[in-house]
Parts: sequence; C-alpha cells; structure tokens
Amino acid sequence: MTFSERMKDLLNQGVAASKDFAVKAGTKAQELGEIGVLMLEIKQLEGQAQKLIARLGAEVYESFAERGSDIISKSDAPVSSMLAEITRIKETIEGKEGELKIKKQ
Repeated sequence: MTFSERMKDLLNQGVAASKDFAVKAGTKAQELGEIGVLMLEIKQLEGQAQKLIARLGAEVYESFAERGSDIISKSDAPVSSMLAEITRIKETIEGKEGELKIKKQ
C-alpha cells in the first residue's frame, strides 16, 4: 500500500469516525433534552399537587371554622374532586418518574 493510499484510508476512517461521533452526540443531546423536559414536567405537576393540597386544607378549615361542621368526609363534593385530582397528578408523576429512571440508564 502506498503512502497516499494509507493517507486516504486514514482520512476515510476519520470521516467515518466523525460521522459516528456526530450521530452519537446528537442522540445524547436529544436524550438529555428529554430528561430535562421530564424533570420540568415533574416539577410542574408537583406544584399543581401542592396547590391542590393547600386548597384541600383551606376547604377543611372553612368547613370546621367557618361553617361549624364537626365532620368532613372524603365523599363531600369539593373534597372528593380535589382528592381525585391529587391522585391523578400523583399517578402522572409516578409514571414520569419511571420514564425518567429509564432514560437515565
């Protein structure tokens, strides 16, 4: 093999390696972007849950302190709807955390 043939082979190998690197880098960047999006979505859902829990506490307070109720039940309309929404958010967070765990592997 002549010197120029060896140089062409090395150049071709370098180009192939560069293409492979570019593909891998692009894939990794996409994965990191997906991880960031999932983390942001989880934080937003946690914020929504915190607001609902605060509203639930306010509803319980209002029921006892302002309406004079001695009993509050999870079947009470406002309480029931907030509990259902909190449960839905919790399940969504758990699903996204599972996705995040898989993507981080």
